[in-house]
Amino acid sequence: MTSPVRERLVEAASELFYAQGVRAVSADKIIERVGTTKVTFYRHFHTKDDLVVAYLQGQAAREREGVGGAIARAGGDVDAALRLISEGLGAVACSPGFRGCPFINAAAEYPDADSPVRRLVTEHRAWYRSTFEQLIAPLGLPDQAAVADELMLLRDGAMVAGYLGDPAAAGGSFLRGCQAVIRPRP
Repeated sequence: MTSPVRERLVEAASELFYAQGVRAVSADKIIERVGTTKVTFYRHFHTKDDLVVAYLQGQAAREREGVGGAIARAGGDVDAALRLISEGLGAVACSPGFRGCPFINAAAEYPDADSPVRRLVTEHRAWYRSTFEQLIAPLGLPDQAAVADELMLLRDGAMVAGYLGDPAAAGGSFLRGCQAVIRPRP
């Protein structure tokens, strides 16, 4: 059971980390936002990195719920699943305050691949790639692993383009790229 203070700390950190960047936000800023004490903060999180991991775990759960829901609603239709995923990605990219993928952003701030933050980023990306591979399995493509890698690349590109380019185009571009990648190759 999580405490209400812990939940408020994660909620405040999630807003601040995503909007301002993980390294730019101090533990003191989060403590002030929540209206608690350092003792309470460190009772729940031994380090700021532990809070960053909790933030990313929450982000991962939301993404997995969204992608999993899209796949379930598609009922085994790969094209429909990719369309629903692209619609979700497009909606996220057009939401106020969108700053790209929180996992790509965190990875840029944590270069050490052995840090708990980067391990979580790697784990989430592996989940995404595996989900893509499972999604396309019924298509019987000759190199499903390579296609899953390409879908992951398209997802990453759409997240970056949604932040740096035209957010309204991100979902459609992702879908068109996915459709091109899953077509049988000569």
